[in-house]
Amino acid sequence: MSDTIFALSSGQPPAGIAIIRISGPGAFDAVAALAGTLPSPRRASLRRLSHGDTQLDHALVLIFPGPATATGEDLAELHLHGGRAVVRAVEAALATFPCLRPAEAGEFTRRALINGRIDLTEAEGLSDLLAAETEAQRRAALRSAEGGIRVLVERWAGRALSLSATVEAMLDHGDEDDVVAQSDALKDVVGGAAALEAEILATIHQPGVERMRDGVRVVLAGPPNAGKSTLLNALTQREAAIVSPLAGTTRDRIEVPVMREGVAYLLTDTAGLRAAPRDMVEEIGISRAQAAIADADIVLWLDDAPPPNTDYLALHPRCDAAGRGGSAPGRLSLSATTGEGIAELWDEIAARAANLLPAADVVPFNQRQRNLAAEAAQALRDASGMADPLLVAEELRRSLRAFDRITGTADVEAMLDTLFGRFCIGK
Repeated sequence: MSDTIFALSSGQPPAGIAIIRISGPGAFDAVAALAGTLPSPRRASLRRLSHGDTQLDHALVLIFPGPATATGEDLAELHLHGGRAVVRAVEAALATFPCLRPAEAGEFTRRALINGRIDLTEAEGLSDLLAAETEAQRRAALRSAEGGIRVLVERWAGRALSLSATVEAMLDHGDEDDVVAQSDALKDVVGGAAALEAEILATIHQPGVERMRDGVRVVLAGPPNAGKSTLLNALTQREAAIVSPLAGTTRDRIEVPVMREGVAYLLTDTAGLRAAPRDMVEEIGISRAQAAIADADIVLWLDDAPPPNTDYLALHPRCDAAGRGGSAPGRLSLSATTGEGIAELWDEIAARAANLLPAADVVPFNQRQRNLAAEAAQALRDASGMADPLLVAEELRRSLRAFDRITGTADVEAMLDTLFGRFCIGK
């Protein structure tokens, strides 16, 4: 990796200050050419930046010699006045130096990963941290970015490695030990593998980070003209869906993200359900409604008929309408028009969502991490059911390979472009 990269790492100008970050073997030469002299490492110093006969700016300059830097390389920062013209001028000057080029999305963090400054789980946590919109998302992403998952996986890997070392010793020195001692040692190994498998499964069966990041999916379902769109507007407190007295006004899914008390929700209004669609468009709308219901975390059922699934939250809507007053048994009565019952409905949604989200004191895994942890658990399960030390050793090696792939020690290049493509240019 011979290129030196640079990018604006602060917010887009205009701003009070703009920070351009430079990383790579040519970082200090470029800064010296612009600033005249280099400041002492890790000490901010005021410099006049010039390129040829052109004065660019008065800026604070910092240099950080590698490898003890964010990227593991020589790193410099130029703290400029945050005008667009200033930033453009400095970027244009940097682009004239040999082997300097603008950074690609996520390239600074990618270099940190390649140079061992962070592992893959920390990079994924940083990606989630940059995208966090709620306090719960921020806390979970920060725990991951600070190495919470890495520490847990390394502990699992250490235990698997210890078991593996015992089996390998049995294979290497089997003719020196008596049969009873070998049998007892193998029992300890398979017992340890079973215990580790149980611990891994208990962890990955907890709610994952996706539900926290993407939002709890709440779907409003029921027959046409049941008041679903009116309720959606009441829950979101805006006119998100068209409301009319005509049955079948909603023909497609309407999705509205909502942030409430630190939790992200995705509310979905759906087409009315009926056995005989009136036309092809309504049939497609009903099919999409059924798909949304199947994928939902919480279904709000707006129909006087019993819900098709007892897990649905059955409502008694339009309780303010003539003939619909009073409380229906086992149902939450509400009126989207008057607001009656809306606060109680949100309380019930929040209570159900709490059981679907990761606990505040755990580090939630993402889908990739869960899949690999499950692969390691399966290898440990297979190892615990075997009597041949050679086969046990191979399954333990398989579990170790899965752990390495979680942290990015092995076999991750194929997914790095997708991961770092979600980062901003200066990160």
